[in-house]
Amino acid sequence: MDIEKTAKNLENLGYKVSVFENKEKATQYLNSQINGVSVGFGGSMSIKEMGLYEALNSHNDTYWHWVLDKNLSADETRKIALTTDIYISSVNGVSKGGEIINIDGTGNRIGALCYGHKKVYFIIGKNKIAPDFDSAMSRARNVAAVKNANRFGVKTPCVLNGDKCYDCKSKERICRGFSVFYYPPNGCEYEVVLIDENLGF
Repeated sequence: MDIEKTAKNLENLGYKVSVFENKEKATQYLNSQINGVSVGFGGSMSIKEMGLYEALNSHNDTYWHWVLDKNLSADETRKIALTTDIYISSVNGVSKGGEIINIDGTGNRIGALCYGHKKVYFIIGKNKIAPDFDSAMSRARNVAAVKNANRFGVKTPCVLNGDKCYDCKSKERICRGFSVFYYPPNGCEYEVVLIDENLGF
């Protein structure tokens, strides 16, 4: 199966990998592993669908700019999330070989993934897995980014036509920065949580 091959390749690259059959079991696992620490979250439909913020918020110091419950602005929340003990994000695409791709409009997510934490978790549903690097990048640009642009309600060509990335010059463009992880960066522990069901965009 794709998920098993991807898990093995990610382990060979140096990631810790945990595989779960559904989002409920993945959430239970993360809720048992993360306790009494500060936790930052990247914008993520996968995290939202898992109810992960709600699960962790009860026993951790959590910061997510999608849930402003601490009398902080979204920008203030993003900045704090850059230096939390733990950071959690989904991805826009991953190749079977283990290259992890993310696209960002503000830069907080790709910035936070690279540095500043004791541990980073990547949440990856099986729908994010692509055969190779080019396919993973295409998925990130032509599937995930289009759906996210539509969610934001911007009037970019990808939203107006509803089909693919046009590499547009629009001021409303959300694809402004890319990150590719070929290996886990030094100085931080990285764990990939693979979930054997479709999750997020």
